[in-house]
Amino acid sequence: MTETVYRNKLEKKLYGMFPGSLIIRNDAKEIQGIPDLTIFYGMRWAMLEIKISENAPVQPNQPYYVKWASEMSFGAFIYPENEYEVLSELVMFLDQEGLS
Repeated sequence: MTETVYRNKLEKKLYGMFPGSLIIRNDAKEIQGIPDLTIFYGMRWAMLEIKISENAPVQPNQPYYVKWASEMSFGAFIYPENEYEVLSELVMFLDQEGLS
């Protein structure tokens, strides 16, 4: 599976988990290292950097922006091996106001 295929499957899953959310694909050509997805749900937002595996290379600035998003809201690296854990944390974070 490629990262693009995984991202597409993940986006469908996220829309199913968070009906009414807005998911934006970020462009690393605009801001180098910006996480792949920003999710807006109710009054909350999150950023996810998608990797095809736990051992996939990390690009410069990606750790910085994931940490930045985590300090402001929610940010995480997500890949098949940690998907369940990240999505569980994301549900707890985004659903704090009983939005889903």
